[in-house]
Amino acid sequence: MVQPKRGRRLGGSGTHQKAIMKNLAISLFENGKIETTVAKAKFLRMFVDKLITFAKKGDLASRRQCLKLLGNYNTVQKLFNEIAPQTYTRSSGFTRIVRVKNRLGDGAEIVQIELLK
Repeated sequence: MVQPKRGRRLGGSGTHQKAIMKNLAISLFENGKIETTVAKAKFLRMFVDKLITFAKKGDLASRRQCLKLLGNYNTVQKLFNEIAPQTYTRSSGFTRIVRVKNRLGDGAEIVQIELLK
């Protein structure tokens, strides 16, 4: 396993961490809310806030940046056409984390992260 130089990590290599964030963000944008662990939710909050801020700009460069980070054209379309217009009144804080339960297998704390409108 790669040893982190500074800051927190989810484990594995940098590309694995990016893949985890990309898949969680796509699921969040398509479903509106998902359940995951606390650590992943805190990382996802930063990633999603950056994407929604890009989408609020609405220009072509921002769309291409989001497409580069997400890699899913349909999700980027939904982000720019549906999610970003609902958040124009907010400057930050586009997500909410609510603690739900502990996982039965290993006792990890499970939270629900949802988009605010």
